[in-house]
Amino acid sequence: MKIWKLGLAGLGGSRRSAAYMHHPRIRVTAICDQDADLLRQTGDELGIDPSGRFDRFDKLLASDVDVVMIGTPLPLHAEQAIAAMKAGKDVLCEVTAASTIEDCVSLVDTVKDTGRTYMMAENTVYFHFLQNWKQWIRQGLIGTVFHAECEYVHDIRSRIIDPDTGFVYWRNERPPLHYCSHSLGPILEMLDDRIVRAMGIGSSKSVVPNGGVGCIDMQVALFETSKGCTIKLLRSSVAPRTPEIGHYALYGSKGQIENGRHGYEGDGWIYVENHPLFGETAQSLKCEISNPDATEAMAKGGHGTSEYYLLQDFIDALDRRSQPPIDVYRAIDYTLPGIVAQQSAEQGGIWLEVPDLRIS
Repeated sequence: MKIWKLGLAGLGGSRRSAAYMHHPRIRVTAICDQDADLLRQTGDELGIDPSGRFDRFDKLLASDVDVVMIGTPLPLHAEQAIAAMKAGKDVLCEVTAASTIEDCVSLVDTVKDTGRTYMMAENTVYFHFLQNWKQWIRQGLIGTVFHAECEYVHDIRSRIIDPDTGFVYWRNERPPLHYCSHSLGPILEMLDDRIVRAMGIGSSKSVVPNGGVGCIDMQVALFETSKGCTIKLLRSSVAPRTPEIGHYALYGSKGQIENGRHGYEGDGWIYVENHPLFGETAQSLKCEISNPDATEAMAKGGHGTSEYYLLQDFIDALDRRSQPPIDVYRAIDYTLPGIVAQQSAEQGGIWLEVPDLRIS
């Protein structure tokens, strides 16, 4: 079977790209970064030939890689994904897909025009417990879901402004609501739904008073889906909290399910009205991000076993010359609501329509 040659663009902020090196169908043959020391260090670690080490993205695109993994800062994602596909490369892109509505449109148009395979690497969708929930919800275990809540509160102040040097990173200009895919992705995947309306609020900066929009204390968004479900989202990159919280809760006509509030893993609970196993009172529910039946090799790279299953779906799509589960449209479903919610926040919290790029 074909071994896919992968080029890694961006070696700093997201080293989880290392997870993609452990799959037997992937061989990293090229890397790209503007940081000469990081390029040398990573190249030595991975055994990349000097001819496969690039300090410019266009040089990487001129190489013979089949796939480009984009792990550069978010403002570059759409631009670089578009350039890669136009250069004849397939793309696996870090979250989120874009930071403007215009870039979302351009990304969709490029996938249609080039026919290349594009996938956004939203790993939370592949967390083991959320995959189980997806099956239960699709089977109707808690009935018709009419409301969901999701939170991603992750204190990364040191990645926004360096506490020692005062250097300001690109995340200083990324509103919390723009980084919404870890929250919305699993909810929309479980519901097989998309968001049609959005509103957002939140602009105070008391934790990092002199920071940019990326240092907003907390932002809240409300969404409505095409099936009439409401969703509440809570996002912060600076609120003092440990561990980080990735919280999900779904309310249905027959019951309710949610995970705990101490990171992702641990005990959650489920209640299903008049159910022989879950009825009467809420039952404890184990939440694991790793598949307990997975091999040791499948867990390499971090984030449980999610990276393995994500990459396997991408490779399957490459083999078929088709679009993967988180294709460009699903990537926009997970990305665009946060962009629109931020526009709402800037306009005083008004409701705004979220365009459906499938019909634009």
